[in-house]
Amino acid sequence: MTKNKKVEDLEKEIAELTSDLQRTRADFENYRKRVESEKQSAHELGQTKSVMKLLPVIDTIERAVANVPEEIQDNAWVKGVAGLNKQLDKQLKEIGLEKIDAKPGTLFNPEFHQAVQFDESTDGDKEVIVEELRAGYTLNGSVIRDAMVKVARQ
Repeated sequence: MTKNKKVEDLEKEIAELTSDLQRTRADFENYRKRVESEKQSAHELGQTKSVMKLLPVIDTIERAVANVPEEIQDNAWVKGVAGLNKQLDKQLKEIGLEKIDAKPGTLFNPEFHQAVQFDESTDGDKEVIVEELRAGYTLNGSVIRDAMVKVARQ
């Protein structure tokens, strides 16, 4: 074997090994990105499941605060529950939970609202919310529960 042939063989082997190393590095980087993405997805799924379990509790507290009889509105216990509701709302906003806008007069949007009642007595070309029956929420921009609403044409 000549010296030139040996050099050529070694250069060819170096090129193959370099190519293998580059592929291995690329595969590892893709693997790392996939694992990070799966980890993030698992975190988001866990967060969504946890918040979903809290929504009925939030609904109950909000109904309790909204339906306090006028004669006991100044009661310290009632004010404490209202404060608890505000604190819970603040903490949930910090993790990305937002209430969907479903106030009367808001345009109906099927991406955020679920029409469970339709008022046939009105006429118009726009579907507008007339009553929110159950609050809807988004978590980090994704709808996790539609707002249940009563809709009418105006």
